[in-house]
Amino acid sequence: MAQNEIAAAARAICEEKGISLEAVVEAIESALAAAYRKDYGEKNQNIKVEFELETAKSKIYDEKVVVEDMPEEETEEEGDNDDDASNKDDGDDDKKNKKTKKQENKDDKKVETKKVETVDDNKEEEEVRRFNPRTEIQLSDAKEIKKSYKVDDVIKTKLEVPEDYGRMAAQTAKQVIIQRIREVERANMFDEFKDKEHEVLTGIIQRREGRVILVDLGRANGILTSEGQVAGEQYEAGQRIKVYVEEVRSGAKGPEIILSRTSVEIVRKIFLSEIPEISNGLVEIKAVSREAGSRSKIAVHATEENVDPIGSCVGQRGARISTIISELGGEKIDIIEYSEDASEFIGNALSPAKSVSVEVNEENKSAVANVASDQLSLAIGKGGQNVRLAARLTGWRIDVKEAISDSGDDKEKDEEKTENGDEKEQESGITNKESSDKNEKKVKKEVDDETKETEKPENADEEKEESGEQKETKDDKKKSKKKKEGKTEKLETEKTTKDKKETK
Repeated sequence: MAQNEIAAAARAICEEKGISLEAVVEAIESALAAAYRKDYGEKNQNIKVEFELETAKSKIYDEKVVVEDMPEEETEEEGDNDDDASNKDDGDDDKKNKKTKKQENKDDKKVETKKVETVDDNKEEEEVRRFNPRTEIQLSDAKEIKKSYKVDDVIKTKLEVPEDYGRMAAQTAKQVIIQRIREVERANMFDEFKDKEHEVLTGIIQRREGRVILVDLGRANGILTSEGQVAGEQYEAGQRIKVYVEEVRSGAKGPEIILSRTSVEIVRKIFLSEIPEISNGLVEIKAVSREAGSRSKIAVHATEENVDPIGSCVGQRGARISTIISELGGEKIDIIEYSEDASEFIGNALSPAKSVSVEVNEENKSAVANVASDQLSLAIGKGGQNVRLAARLTGWRIDVKEAISDSGDDKEKDEEKTENGDEKEQESGITNKESSDKNEKKVKKEVDDETKETEKPENADEEKEESGEQKETKDDKKKSKKKKEGKTEKLETEKTTKDKKETK
């Protein structure tokens, strides 16, 4: 490979993986050191390589640190152990990971591993005082090389650069480069998302694995746990959602990003991003309480006099608050104005109910809200949700009671109404009787008058012609009889209805 091709390939890797050029050069240097150690290395050599990217030339050294004279480390002289030591220096991290995994999976030997760990801890203190011939050189030996050497000086012994490496050395170099680049990429990714911890990010749902949902956040995938999912929300592949980054921790396959949709902070962060008055500092969020998927309460306060905190959060025709509600999956949000006065703040927190009066006990940090009877259900909420959220928002213990004064007046009014109603019913009964008697008398008078009128034409019939006049008197008699019968029927029906009312 030409010199400029190596540099171009290194820069392409940097752009693709998002890592620095120095990290790629370090990976190449460690790969060349592993390859040299594989083919040309000797026992107790600490191989270091300096690689120039532009010229593609390398320098190889045996690097050692000068230390005080001390006893040497006990080492095994068998060839197999020497080969194992060289393989460890080659950077074969996969073998190490396999060994550690096997040891971790042995549940029957937990007690033995603990004992070994304690012994290893004691040995580490002793090993600090022992001499390591691979990386260190004693002061007496260093002065034989050059008398000016002191403790902690670094001695670099230049070695010959081979013209070519073998196939196995090239394979180990390739593995080391890949491994080092992965490690650098994971470290950079971890640092990037560690800075975004406790923030709200926008991601795309990839897939569901059991009860866990994987969310694509760009360079990495986040984990939306079952505890972080809102009950009732539907998560489909390809859907864009806003998530809160609860924790970023390092794992075996890279950073593990734990996400949440139920956190209280997600409401705060969405308000901060959607409302410019809050981001500019004109409106301040004092407190937030939430029951995910159902209802949230947020207390806001204006830092300037001419700013309406609730109106700025709601927006024109509710445009701003509607976008926030849609981001939270239709969750209801109560925006409350903050007040330094505890009683006023508690009264506002119980909205949509209108509290009549709030009695505050500062010693126990408890309050009693007296609410009208028609507002009592609103103040308590469904299953006590409204009072519960108000208590979390204010930090006070709130008891909701019906207003005593209003309830007493209502009872007295109800009693007066009942008494007045009974008196009115009695009076109405008496008046009805009197009116019925008067009606009976009137009907009797009308009947008597009609009978008299009917009798007069009977006496006049003798003077008139017998043929025509007799016919008329007969007809009149029939009509008068019919009228009398109808009136008597009416009187009987009225009497029956009156009797029924009196019995009732």
